[in-house]
Amino acid sequence: MNFIVVISMALLILIDQMTKVWAVNTLANGMDIRIWEGVFHLHYISNYGAAWGMLSGKQTFLIMFTSIIIIGMIYYMTKLPHNKEGFWTKVALVMIMSGAIGNLIDRVTLGYVRDFLYFILIDFPIFNIADILVVVGVGVLMLAMFLGDAEGNKEVQK
Repeated sequence: MNFIVVISMALLILIDQMTKVWAVNTLANGMDIRIWEGVFHLHYISNYGAAWGMLSGKQTFLIMFTSIIIIGMIYYMTKLPHNKEGFWTKVALVMIMSGAIGNLIDRVTLGYVRDFLYFILIDFPIFNIADILVVVGVGVLMLAMFLGDAEGNKEVQK
């Protein structure tokens, strides 16, 4: 991994961890900050599972699974081509790995993940910055794969 990738990941992980510390210090006492009344609130919870609280209490499994996935993504990143598709795939993997590492830090050090962003309007499960990084990263990865395939198909048709 090159210097820019490492620095980017470190910054994203730092942002995730700093927002979680802020959430604990500000919201852990049961305080609810209403950003948009009835739509989006800041509300702290300790999540002992994965998404939607699935696999609650299975921290060892989640730590091992996440670690294996991160190692696989690092290996895959080293094999990426140095072109536009490779660039966007690398951006996506940096986001996904940063989010995964952010939540992994919580799981290893605390035994749970700190969540605090809540779309109350649809009662969406409470999440954090690391979760956003993973979801957006997966979206970017899907676009990179789709657009990369589309570019490849254009060249084949010529």
